[in-house]
Amino acid sequence: MSLPRMIRFLKPALLAASAISFAFAAQARADELVVSAAASLTNAFKAVGDAYEKAHPGTKLLFNFGASDVLMQQIVKGAPADVFASADQKAMDKAAGQKAIVPWTRKDFAANSLVLIVPTDSKLAPSNLNELTTASVKRVSYGDPASVPVGRYTEGALKAAGVWDAVSAKGVLASNVRQSLDYVSRGEVDAGFVFGTDAAVMPDKVKVALTVPTTTPITYPIAQVEGSKHAADAQSFITFVLSPAGQAVLAKYGFKPAH
Repeated sequence: MSLPRMIRFLKPALLAASAISFAFAAQARADELVVSAAASLTNAFKAVGDAYEKAHPGTKLLFNFGASDVLMQQIVKGAPADVFASADQKAMDKAAGQKAIVPWTRKDFAANSLVLIVPTDSKLAPSNLNELTTASVKRVSYGDPASVPVGRYTEGALKAAGVWDAVSAKGVLASNVRQSLDYVSRGEVDAGFVFGTDAAVMPDKVKVALTVPTTTPITYPIAQVEGSKHAADAQSFITFVLSPAGQAVLAKYGFKPAH
């Protein structure tokens, strides 16, 4: 598919993804604790969930992973959710602004990095962001800044480097960070921006070319969703994520402490 067509089809794709995620969340049973979490947390939170369920055998977790802003919109519209974990502060700020979370439960629980990746067999080895403006780089993937935290971090970094206009002209927008990872792993783009923890998921298919400085720290907040029918369990899960046991699991997947 050509670049213009890919960008043109992005919004319908986002709507479809939102509908699918909403339907998934709607399948939650009354006895399940639903955790809506950023796509970049997929592997780590599944492992955290396994550890939590072993420590709390009476609780069953159901995860709903996706772009942070999409998850936030689902929650605001009434999708079942007890805990919300975002990949940036802005998505959680939006949730707070919509009174979709319990403010005092909001905590930062992890930190990450922004990296530029290329396919493992690529001959590209950019040492700085300016090299993305060269003719040899034709397509660059990153999350849509309008709805995906990694996209907002990417836009900020590229603007700070003075190359946003040149690189965004080559942009292939992704509906979440894992889609950007997939584009690079399949060789559909020359390079892409993801979180450092995402790059580690496919070490045989992608390699980190550059760790990118960001204008703001990449921190992940978590909070209880307003109106949760499992408030005690939601608080218990948040406490576990922040505990040494939960932090140890996150560390295994490359996440760093938030403070």
